[in-house]
Amino acid sequence: MAKLKKLGVLVILAIQLAVLLCFYSQLGGIWRSSPPQEAPAPRVHVLVLSSWRSGSSFVGQLFSQHPDVFYLMEPAWHVWAALPLGSATALQMAVRDLVHAVFRCDMSVFDAYLAEPEPRNKSALFQWEVSRALCSPPACSFFQRSDIIPGAACKTLCGKQPFGQVEEACRTYSHVALKEVRFFSLRALDPLLADPALDLRIIHLVRDPRAVFRSRQNAAGALARDSRIAAGSQGGGPREREAYALMAKICRSHVQMLAEGRRGARARRYLLVRYEDLARAPLAQAATLYRFAGLRFTPRLRSWVHNITHGQGLSAQAFNTDPRDAAHVSQAWRGALPYAAIVQLQEVCKEAMELLGYRLVRSEEEQKNMTLDLLGAQKSLATEEGAGAAPGSEGDHEGNPEA
Repeated sequence: MAKLKKLGVLVILAIQLAVLLCFYSQLGGIWRSSPPQEAPAPRVHVLVLSSWRSGSSFVGQLFSQHPDVFYLMEPAWHVWAALPLGSATALQMAVRDLVHAVFRCDMSVFDAYLAEPEPRNKSALFQWEVSRALCSPPACSFFQRSDIIPGAACKTLCGKQPFGQVEEACRTYSHVALKEVRFFSLRALDPLLADPALDLRIIHLVRDPRAVFRSRQNAAGALARDSRIAAGSQGGGPREREAYALMAKICRSHVQMLAEGRRGARARRYLLVRYEDLARAPLAQAATLYRFAGLRFTPRLRSWVHNITHGQGLSAQAFNTDPRDAAHVSQAWRGALPYAAIVQLQEVCKEAMELLGYRLVRSEEEQKNMTLDLLGAQKSLATEEGAGAAPGSEGDHEGNPEA
């Protein structure tokens, strides 16, 4: 009897062992048939630096509408809005730290600057609707990631989603791009360039100061607070004098950033772009920007870039990127500014204009003569070998405006 019991136990153990072996055999087959998981590629970080009214909203849209890019327009607007009595110098560290956090997709940094109480919606962000990433999954289900999404449609349909979706969306993209106008030196960005977790690429966008001045006049109300902070004054002086003083500061900052961008380790992370080159050859220049950032220039994006730069007329809104004639926009100042204003601008911005290739006009006749090309070759732009190339690439880009 004891032998029969022992035999029964052995049979049961044998059956259990067979079942386990079968299970592990099948499980091993599943493991072997599953492809190995690749580590996610390091995220690329693109910072578009410019001054107000220089075409930076359009350049920002080149990145925003790309399906691989998470984009925010001027996130540091919130710093200046929350601290309107500060100066650009005093607020520089706060601006840099906010940009650094956003590049890491840490949106808790906005808690210190947003006035809206929690729980808040993503519409609390400045100009959130111009970010395609905040208008498509996972931030909004009304559009697809591959869509070219108009800001007005997004604002209507996607504004009530919770703020937490901003960070969630950011972490799903291979590229994070930000547009900023609140830096006046590249040295402030050295901690970001030194951060091994960031693959930072800086696009420095400039525009003819005469065109900037005219555009600033048209948007003076929208820019009033930023102008006071940038100038380091609280107003009270002659408005015209303050306008020229601020233009002088902007022009000096372009000269300084150009010199800093060509220096040392920054050189391979830095690309200078003139708005006028972009207006004249939008497809070629857009291709340059995408290559610098390591992005594909898809057929859909090519069609969109062509259409948005070959529209009609000028925009009357401060942050509008509707279709327009980009080449006409870039020269509109010649028929709008009085010659006396041009003389003053050329005086305060002479160094920047000569360095960047903007020819001076010597008379009102030259100003009005539209057959006279005022865009010349850039001077003193010899850079270190490889400057302006995408990090890790060889040589210059075809159509590179620095070439």
